[in-house]
Amino acid sequence: MRTLRALRTPPLVPEPTQLTPLPGRFAFDETTALRVSPGAHGAAELLRTLLGPATGLRLPERPDGPVVLAVDPALTGLGDEGYGLTVGEHGVLLRAATPRGLLAGVQTLRQLLPVEALLDHPVAGVEWSVPCVQITDVPRFSWRGTMLDVSRTFRSIDFLRRYVDLLALHKLNVLHLHLTDDQGWRMPVAAHPRLTEIAGHPHGGAYTRAELAALVRHAAERGITVVPEIEMPGHVRAALAAYPSLGNRPDRRLPVWDRWGVCDTVLGVHDEALDFCRDVLDEVMDVFPSPYVHIGGEECPTTEWQTSPVALRRVADEGLDGPDALHGWFMERIGGHLLAAGRRPLGWTETGADLPPYFTVMPWRDSAHGRTAARRGHEVVMAPHRSTYLDYPQSASPDEPPGQPGAVVDLRTVLRTDPAPAHWSPEESARVLGTQAQLWTEYVPTGAHAEYLAFPRLCALAETAWTGRRDWPGFQARLRHHRTRLDTLRVPRRLSPTSAQGEETS
Repeated sequence: MRTLRALRTPPLVPEPTQLTPLPGRFAFDETTALRVSPGAHGAAELLRTLLGPATGLRLPERPDGPVVLAVDPALTGLGDEGYGLTVGEHGVLLRAATPRGLLAGVQTLRQLLPVEALLDHPVAGVEWSVPCVQITDVPRFSWRGTMLDVSRTFRSIDFLRRYVDLLALHKLNVLHLHLTDDQGWRMPVAAHPRLTEIAGHPHGGAYTRAELAALVRHAAERGITVVPEIEMPGHVRAALAAYPSLGNRPDRRLPVWDRWGVCDTVLGVHDEALDFCRDVLDEVMDVFPSPYVHIGGEECPTTEWQTSPVALRRVADEGLDGPDALHGWFMERIGGHLLAAGRRPLGWTETGADLPPYFTVMPWRDSAHGRTAARRGHEVVMAPHRSTYLDYPQSASPDEPPGQPGAVVDLRTVLRTDPAPAHWSPEESARVLGTQAQLWTEYVPTGAHAEYLAFPRLCALAETAWTGRRDWPGFQARLRHHRTRLDTLRVPRRLSPTSAQGEETS
């Protein structure tokens, strides 16, 4: 007779849509092989890559392999990222309608294995078995992401690869990479080398084109899209330090900004500035195949435009209401360039009604702005600062390291995030792609600090974006076990004084 213990399944994060425990276990050993259907080879390679370091298992491909990975387009109910996983005592069947769905299923298999399977070195004396289970799992939202600011504080490419791996474990599928701001420019542009020579030095360095392209491939192999952000027309002090002629006072020489906050130096609206933006975005699109390209757009003071003869002439020539209208005019020109290249422009919205209608928007000031945008017909990715900004402290404890001034954003607050609340109309909700968390790095000097702020709050975001149940007691219970996975991956539960003050530990 099977005991209740034999039917227990390790708690999973995010929680699957449907899960039924079954009696028994399936053991992976040196004889275990994979049976791989057309379209499933990427998932098979990922499984080998992830399990090999700890288990030593080769998992070769064989026609009679007991672990079956199959892409079946007829499984339309699973959508683009859903999967079905059946584990029996004599075999494993992982099926999906697309290769992306199989990648999500591979992460579930990882969580079902003993936590030692997450280690990056050989482990002896562990039975590499998973409980028998029936899972059908389909995400609620197609956009489940996180924004990482590498402009204000540079993070190494090795850190970014590790961060991608942590996102993939939680079935988060977008890494929004904030590459430029007032404090630094991290993306090389061949036609404008001073961007990284001058503007890439403060607070770190810059990436090479090859590093970014390799990161994009690494992420894609794990089902993650890297969405680049190049800020404009505000948050450009670093670019103006490199190329003063792009600004409203070409005679002025500025250093890269060494403070936090909103700088009032912005791009000019003359042809040279617009051509510069197009040059940059053309190279960005060459490196990043993402359907979406983020061009910022927020926090753009118009003070300089109010007095610039060139800007005022542009206002007159274009028949605009005044200098404030140059913001929308600028975003229209640059957004149109992305559209013509087959990409979808993405921007931060201050009100929900301040960007051209074909933009996908990220409401950050208030969740109500998301509804405003949806009513205007925008695609929406919800990013309200009160529940998704991870640079805010996690608690009010005196031991909490310094963070962005403001309210605490604790784990429960993140879990409560509902990208499409029940009181919205079906038409409004249908325009919500999903949600993402934001990690701005003014107060984040090290990789260890970044991971401390991200987890476990990203676990909560993954939960609400994948299943949307927001079951606080159930989530807490599952997180207790999941925390052992994060411990195994060396994600810090707390920060040492050196980690909080600038000594890189991860």
